[in-house]
Amino acid sequence: GTRSAVLNTEARTVEADVLSRRCVMMRLVDFSYEQYQKALRQSAGAVVIILPRSISSVPQDVVRQFMEIEPEMLAMETIVPVYFAVEDEELLSIYEQTRAASASQGSASAAEVLLHTATANGFQMVTSGAQSKAVNDWLIPSVEGRLTGLGGEDLPTVVIVAHYDSFGVAPWLSHGADSNGSGISVLLELARLFSRLYTYRRTHAGYNLLFFASGGGKFNYQGTKRWLEDNLDHTDSSLLQDNVAFVLCLDTLGRGNSLHLHVSKPPKEGTLQHAFLRELEMVIASQFPEVKFSMVHKKINLAEDMLAWEHERFAIRRLPAFTISHLESHRDSLRNSIMDRRARIDTKALTRNTRIIAEALTRVIYNLTDKGAPADLQIFTDQMQIQQEQLESVMDWLSSQPRAAQLIDKDSTFLNTLEYYMGRYLKDVKQHHVKADKRDPEFVFYDQLKQVMNAYRVKPAIFDLLLAVCIAAYLGVAYVAVQHFGLLYKMIQRLSLKTKQQ
Repeated sequence: GTRSAVLNTEARTVEADVLSRRCVMMRLVDFSYEQYQKALRQSAGAVVIILPRSISSVPQDVVRQFMEIEPEMLAMETIVPVYFAVEDEELLSIYEQTRAASASQGSASAAEVLLHTATANGFQMVTSGAQSKAVNDWLIPSVEGRLTGLGGEDLPTVVIVAHYDSFGVAPWLSHGADSNGSGISVLLELARLFSRLYTYRRTHAGYNLLFFASGGGKFNYQGTKRWLEDNLDHTDSSLLQDNVAFVLCLDTLGRGNSLHLHVSKPPKEGTLQHAFLRELEMVIASQFPEVKFSMVHKKINLAEDMLAWEHERFAIRRLPAFTISHLESHRDSLRNSIMDRRARIDTKALTRNTRIIAEALTRVIYNLTDKGAPADLQIFTDQMQIQQEQLESVMDWLSSQPRAAQLIDKDSTFLNTLEYYMGRYLKDVKQHHVKADKRDPEFVFYDQLKQVMNAYRVKPAIFDLLLAVCIAAYLGVAYVAVQHFGLLYKMIQRLSLKTKQQ
């Protein structure tokens, strides 16, 4: 978020009168955008925001307020380095002592202010890393795999997509549990379920299923864009060119009692995508009446720098696509926040949403409604049921690590594990690597995203001044005393000589 990463300044809290060229420390529970702007207006040397160990312990209004502030922090251009640190006992002790020193202006008299300032403990905050540099080449890795349908060569293809990367004001703290760890976990569970159906000839559907875990989703879905270009423009044959029935994008499915199908163009009656919409409505109404469902129609605005949803990348290329999410608006702050942690995921809601999608998708590709299957028929039961424990373990794995786009490369452990997991259930699993187009949207990544900051206990400059005054006074008193002692000694000597002479 900043080009300037090197730091060597004295610590202060935002309550201090003078913040210029100081490292301003703030706790999340006391954080506000006004205080943040105050530090920037006074030309602070740096800002350190202290996060609690557990986000779940923070009041929801504080979390919501910070999530709303994050986009403003990212949009504001500043050369002041902004750090985030997770609290521990030592860091809290440093903060409390710094706050006590910063609050000295509240003393009753000038003498007390001077004494408090002189005796208070201060801290010098120092980072030991190098200056940040721009990253010239950035690769976007994605993973794809497929299940081939039965019954001929020219089969329609259903594409299931979810982007895996996360986003927030601090890349190393962007765990993206709901956005979009939940989407990836649903994609992997669907891969597991349909791989079992496609194992046996009598349950093998006449549709190809193409699964795509895309990278660069938070940067205008660049991984999807380049994947489409490679499959539609630079090859003679691919599942995307032959016959795409529809594209289902999965995004933020980990909580809430609502589901929304986001479309760029309402599906026409008689199409497979309309059949999927109808099946979703039927499954929810008959089996999950507590869930509120709606279709949200939003036209693609090419004038905006960022597309709203991933399905818009496919719609631009005239492929029928939609996104399913529990969010009604793409502008929800949850999608781009470091507050999107594992504790915010409702595993029961995630399991329920997975089942809704799996049931509706199965009814479509097996044409169960037209075959007379009742609306309340539960397909995934007994041996084929959704495994909540598996979803939980996948969510634990996904949300245990930061997945910001600039932290994921082709050799990352996360990507290799994702490829291995998909390879357990899918065929022809492979990674897809492309170079990022930094003009779509315009951005520059910098290195030095993680720094070690040392806090050195120091006394304020006025302490040195007062110490020098005290030493000078001591030496002055000692000098005067020695002078007086010398005169007294001479007088005693004279008196003793006179006594001897007498």
